[in-house]
Amino acid sequence: MAAHTAAMSMSKILHPFLGGRVGNTAKVFGRTLSSNRNKTGNSRDNIPPPAKYGGRHTVTLIPGDGIGPELLNHVKEVFRFCCVPVDFEVVHVNSAVETEDDINNAITAIRRNGVALKGNIETKHTMAPSVKSRNNLLRTSLDLYANVMHCQSLPGVQTRHKNIDIMIIRENTEGEYSNLEHENVSGVVESLKIITRTNSLRIAEYAFQLAREKGRKRVTAVHKANIMKLGDGLFLQCCREVASDYPDLTFDSMIVDNTTMQLVSKPQQFDVMVMPNLYGNVVSNVCAGLVGGPGLVPGANYGRDYAVFETATRNTGKSVAGKNIANPTAMLLASCMMLDHLKLYDYASMIRNAVLTTMNETRLHTADIGGQGTTSEVVQSIMRVIQSKGPLTSAL
Repeated sequence: MAAHTAAMSMSKILHPFLGGRVGNTAKVFGRTLSSNRNKTGNSRDNIPPPAKYGGRHTVTLIPGDGIGPELLNHVKEVFRFCCVPVDFEVVHVNSAVETEDDINNAITAIRRNGVALKGNIETKHTMAPSVKSRNNLLRTSLDLYANVMHCQSLPGVQTRHKNIDIMIIRENTEGEYSNLEHENVSGVVESLKIITRTNSLRIAEYAFQLAREKGRKRVTAVHKANIMKLGDGLFLQCCREVASDYPDLTFDSMIVDNTTMQLVSKPQQFDVMVMPNLYGNVVSNVCAGLVGGPGLVPGANYGRDYAVFETATRNTGKSVAGKNIANPTAMLLASCMMLDHLKLYDYASMIRNAVLTTMNETRLHTADIGGQGTTSEVVQSIMRVIQSKGPLTSAL
C-alpha cells in the first residue's frame, strides 16, 4: 500500500511537468515560451501540427546508434499496445559516413512533421574535423534553442541524495558548439565560443517564464564570467536583465566549477538552472547521475516551430547495446512528453503512470539501477499495468 501511494504521489509530481492538463502545463511544454521583449525576436507560439489521416499524427523517428534502435522499437511496441494514434516516419542516419545526406533527410522530415523522437547519433572524434555532429546539426538547423530536462528523485530508486527536484534549461544552439575551429599555424588551434545577446535573452526569458508558470521560486544562472568576462559576462548580464522583470522570483548566479561541487554535495539547494550550451551538457549529466543515471531522465528540445524528444543525457549506450539490459524508462518518458506536446494527454498519462508504477511499486529494475530485470521484462511489466487499468489496449 505504501509503495502504491509512493507511485501515485510520484505520478502527480511528474505529470504536471511532463505536460498534463493541470493549470498551464500544456502551455509550457506544448509551445516555446514567447518573450515579452522585442529584443529576443521570438513571438510566435510553437503549435503542434494538427492530426490528420482520421485523427492520427505522423512523427519523425530517428533510431540513432547504440541502444537507440532497440529502445525505440519498445516505444513502438507500447504505442501499438495502447492504440496510440501516431504513425512513425522512420529516418535512419548513418553516423559512419561523412556526407550529410542522411541528416538532411531527417531535418526535412522533421520540418514536414513538426515533431520527432530520436535516439542519440554517435559523434566520432576520429573523423575529419569537417564532419559536424549530426545531433548538433539537427538542433541548429531547426533552431531548437531550449533543451529542457527535469531531474527528480524517484521513490523506487536508491540514490545517495534524496528530495532532488531540479529543472535545467540549456541554451542549445551556440556557445562552444558553434563548430568554428581552425589551426592558425601548426600546433595552434583556435576554437570560437559564440555568445550572442539575442540568444542569451531568449533562453533567459524561457527559463524565467517557465519557472513562474511552474510555481518555482528561484533561478540560478551558471557561468564562468570570472574568466570569460566578455562571453559569459554577456550571458550573465542578459540573465540579470531578464530577472529584473520577474520580481517574484529569486535570482542568483554561480560559477560552473562551484556548481558541480555544490550539486554533488547538496543538490537540494537548486531549483531552476539556466546556462550556456557546454555547461548545460556537463550539469545535466551530473544531475542525471544524482537521481539514478541516464536511463531514467527524459529530455526535450524546443524551438519556435519544431520539437524533438530524446533521453536527457543523449548517451548512445553502445556498451550495453543488443544485450536486452538497457533501461527503457527515459525513452518511454520522452515519448510521453511527445504525446503531451501532441495534446494526446490521456495516452501520455496512461503510459507514464504505468512506467512509474513499475519503477516505484513493482520495482522491476534493470541492472543500471541495481535490478536484475531485462529491458523486455520491464516493458512487459509496463504493458501489464496498462492492461490492468485501461481499456484502450490491444492483446499482449
